[in-house]
Parts: sequence; structure tokens; C-alpha cells
Amino acid sequence: MKMTKLFLLLASIGVFTISFGREAAAQTATANLNVTASVIKACTIGVTPVAFSPYDPTASAANTTGQGTVTIKCTPGTAPTVALGLGNNIGAGNQRNMKDTATGGTNLLKYGLFQDSTRKTTPWGDGTLGGIVATPSPTPVADNNAVIFQVYGQIPALQSVVESSYADLVVATVNF
Repeated sequence: MKMTKLFLLLASIGVFTISFGREAAAQTATANLNVTASVIKACTIGVTPVAFSPYDPTASAANTTGQGTVTIKCTPGTAPTVALGLGNNIGAGNQRNMKDTATGGTNLLKYGLFQDSTRKTTPWGDGTLGGIVATPSPTPVADNNAVIFQVYGQIPALQSVVESSYADLVVATVNF
């Protein structure tokens, strides 16, 4: 009798488990979700000004120098070049000039911008009229880290200019 009761109890638990433990099977469907993006070829450019030390027109042997920077960031794989325009006061022979800002710009102070620290061999320009564009190394750029170019400026000695403040505006361009 004990065995029968035990058997009946186990059998009812089994039926309970079979009838209530079985849930209706869920149905599924799938689809592929495409994920896309386009990476653009892009560059940014920034500058720090070329600031010259005070110029003494009577100093016979000393050119006055200054230094600034051009900084670019480009998409990896881009082969950029950096050009410096000739400025707003270009003179004969493509000579860059700063204008006298105190007298309305009637006096000019000659200057040059160079890629080399000696300020002799690589005049910086826009690729025309004798100026050379700068190219980062390596080219094309390998990553999107900033590339900093030094801009070396020079004012030739012994210019006959009046005391004043002089300025010019040079456009820096990254071509990519």
C-alpha cells in the first residue's frame, strides 16, 4: 500500500510536470541589420603668428628673425600640402612686404617666410611665383595626429623705413 501511494504520488508529479512544465514553443524570425559609415577625406589647419623681434634699420649685419607655426590634422591616407600665400602687400619680384599700420600703410618693410631654419634655401609659398609648398613626412599621412610645420621669418637688414608698427596678412592653406 505504501508503495502504491508512493507510485501514485510520483506519477501525479510527473503528469503535473509534463502538463505544466511544457510551455508553448516561441517562434522566431531573423533579419540582418547592416551597419555602415563613410569616412570623409578632411583636413583642418591652424596657425600661430610669426612675431619678429624689434627691427633696427641701422644694424648693418643683422637680419631680424621670427618664427611661427602651421598645424594640420588630416584623415589618414590623405596626401596634403601646405601653402602660404604671398600676403596682401606683394612687391616687385614677389617680395613680401609688411605695411606701416600707423601712417595708413604708405611705408613697406620687406620680409620673407621660409621652411628651413637657415632662412636661405626653401622659401615658403603657394607653389607659384617661386614659393614652395610644404609636404608632411610621411606622405600620405599615417594617422590623424597633428603635424606641425615651423614657419621661419626674416627681415633683411639695412632697410630704409620709418619707426612704426608693420603688419601683413598671409593666408595659410592646406590642399588635400
